Amino acid sequence: MRMIFVNLPVEDLEASKGFFGELGFEFNPEFSDDTAACMVVDDNIFAMLLVEEKFKGFINGEIADPATTEAITALSADSREQVDETIEKAIAAGGKPWKPTVEEGPMYGGSFQDLDGHVWELVYMEQG
Repeated sequence: MRMIFVNLPVEDLEASKGFFGELGFEFNPEFSDDTAACMVVDDNIFAMLLVEEKFKGFINGEIADPATTEAITALSADSREQVDETIEKAIAAGGKPWKPTVEEGPMYGGSFQDLDGHVWELVYMEQG
């Protein structure tokens, strides 16, 4: 079974855990401590929120400025409503809007930036 771990640097781990907790995400305490939080996205998908010093131990060079949009983490959604509700929750929890919602054929999506400026996108694909 293959798993994916997206590693993201965060300035304030507790604030980031609170932010993503407001969006309904849970954390696996087995892989979390005072320098990292393992956010469960799905059964085999995790986002590792790492304090910047810990993140630096995994990379060469410097941490990229998230304002340069180093990556977009896209998650599927179960409905258009879930896209809109999650973005509303993110903004209410301190995130920022990123791009306007997009509707292209059967696809509906929206996005936000988390507390550290990382871009998250939610996409609903209508099944015909």
